[in-house]
Amino acid sequence: MDRDYISKKELLELTGISYGQLYRWKRKNLIPEDWFIRRSTFTGQETFFPKEKIMARIDKIIHMKDDLSLDELADMFSPNLTGSMLKPEELIAQNIVSKATVDLFTQHFGSAESYPFQHFLYAYIVERLLVMGEMSLEEGKGLLQVLESHYPKFQGKPCELIFIRKMGISAFALASNASELYFDQSVKVVSRLNVSSCLEELKTKLKY
Repeated sequence: MDRDYISKKELLELTGISYGQLYRWKRKNLIPEDWFIRRSTFTGQETFFPKEKIMARIDKIIHMKDDLSLDELADMFSPNLTGSMLKPEELIAQNIVSKATVDLFTQHFGSAESYPFQHFLYAYIVERLLVMGEMSLEEGKGLLQVLESHYPKFQGKPCELIFIRKMGISAFALASNASELYFDQSVKVVSRLNVSSCLEELKTKLKY
């Protein structure tokens, strides 16, 4: 296997967790089934994992399991949206999104006392790109339209947001995480965001 993957033996040695913990977390859906990859080696069959993903996930589990139950962690890591209704002022008070993002959000969705969690996921993604200094407020309007129109089509499946510019014109696309996209040389890929990671981050922030 290449350097992007790590064997189960190496994983257990590096993290200090036990075989039992690893498979308990798998049963509790803290670690996705498709991260357990069986491959043939010169010693027989071995299990490998995508190194960056599994190391980050185990680090989060270890540091959060004293504050959250395994069921709460599983919900946080799940790509499924919650059914919660949230108020804009809650997210501003917790420094999750800025007032500028909320103003943009309410212009798009209209004024209401509370909004579905899914809509605030969109606001959180806009906030991420604004804070990075990679997107203008005007471009944020276009991003909200793309997310509202197309993100529900993924129905909880992992996807990636691709933000590009060509000759000063911006565009956004949503694609499955496995997609390989190629552009001509005049296209600048401004940012690629894993939407599932953004969802996980938002759920984490709302827990505290």
